[in-house]
Amino acid sequence: QVQLVESGGGLVQAGGSLRLSCLASGRPLRLLRVGWFRQAPAKEREFVGSIRELPGFTNYADSVKGRFTISRDGAKNTVYLQMSNLKLEDTAVYYCAADPQNNGPYDYWGQGTQVTVSS
Repeated sequence: QVQLVESGGGLVQAGGSLRLSCLASGRPLRLLRVGWFRQAPAKEREFVGSIRELPGFTNYADSVKGRFTISRDGAKNTVYLQMSNLKLEDTAVYYCAADPQNNGPYDYWGQGTQVTVSS
């Protein structure tokens, strides 16, 4: 079992930055693929990016590439989503998820954290 808790969401102006955290318990995140997803009102959940198990390759959706960065702190068992140059369309609830099989479904999900970008 893996428990995930996101934090760091809030209200930020367009062009600003925010860092989300995904704290895990139950298993070391460095052994799991961890993904970030988001869901805006009246829209389907979409993939934002992910970081694989060691050595930690990352990939991103085109809509956030160059603006968002995913990193991991093994000592804190936490994965981060650093978001820069935020746009209005980045407003959403952001979720982290863990894939224990590293190429399977994301079986474990956090509760989400709200990010609101204002003009």
